[in-house]
Amino acid sequence: MKKVLAVFFAISMSAGSLCAQSAAQKKPAAPKTTAPAAKRSLLNPSSLNQKAPDVYKAKFTTTKGDFVIEVTRAWSPFGADRFYNLVKNGFYTDASFFRVISGFMVQFGINASPAVNKVWQPAMIKDDPVTQSNKRGYVTFATGGPNTRTTQVFISFGDNSRLDAMGFSPFGQVVEGMDVVDKLYAEYGEGAPDGRGPEQGRVQAEGKAYLDKSFPKLDSIKSAVIVGAPAEAKPPAHPATPARKKPAAG
Repeated sequence: MKKVLAVFFAISMSAGSLCAQSAAQKKPAAPKTTAPAAKRSLLNPSSLNQKAPDVYKAKFTTTKGDFVIEVTRAWSPFGADRFYNLVKNGFYTDASFFRVISGFMVQFGINASPAVNKVWQPAMIKDDPVTQSNKRGYVTFATGGPNTRTTQVFISFGDNSRLDAMGFSPFGQVVEGMDVVDKLYAEYGEGAPDGRGPEQGRVQAEGKAYLDKSFPKLDSIKSAVIVGAPAEAKPPAHPATPARKKPAAG
C-alpha cells in the first residue's frame, strides 16, 4: 500500500520541510447522485455524496474534551461537502490526532479501520479556490498535490497564512473549544521518518491498533456528529474550480 502523508509547510520546523499525502490515482472522485440512506456505507465512498448545508456545525468529543467546528460551504464547497459526509457517517469516530506539532497544527482523518482507509485513498475531490486564510483555529484539508484531498484535515494552532498561496483552502473554523484543541498531546511531534511520531503509511495500513500500541499517549476522537443541520440535503452542485499549482509531493 502506498504511503499517505500530508503536504504542507511545517512552519514550526524548517520552512522548506514538506510531508506528502500521496494518492493511488490522480483523478478525483465526482459522485453524481445521492444514494439512499440505507445504502450509504463507509466502505463505499461514492455513496456518501450529500450536499452540505450552507452553514453547519460538527461537534467533536475527544479524550481531552469537546470542540465545535463551524463550516461555511461558500468558503470551500468541495471540502465542506466531503467533511459533512465523513462526519455524518461516522468516519472520524475513534480516529487519533496522529500529527500534532506545537505552534503549527494538529492533523487527523485516518480511520481506525485499515479496510476503510483502503477504499478512501483513491476517493479524491477537486480543489477549491482559497477564499479564507489559514489562521488560528481554521480547518483545512491536507493534500498531496492538485486535486488529491481525501479525508485528512488539520486545524491551525497559529497564523499559517503562508499555506494560502500553496492552495490550502480552509472550509471552517473552530468556534468552541479551541482551548481543548490546544491541549491535544503533542510530545511525539512530527511523524516518522522526520520525527518521533507515527508513520502515516502504517497508520493507514494497520489502523488504530498500531497507534494504541506504539503511541499510547495520543488523543483520539470519541465521536463526531453534525449538530443543528437538516437531516437530508440535495445532491452537490459545485462551481468550477480554476486550475492552479501546488507543491509537488515529496
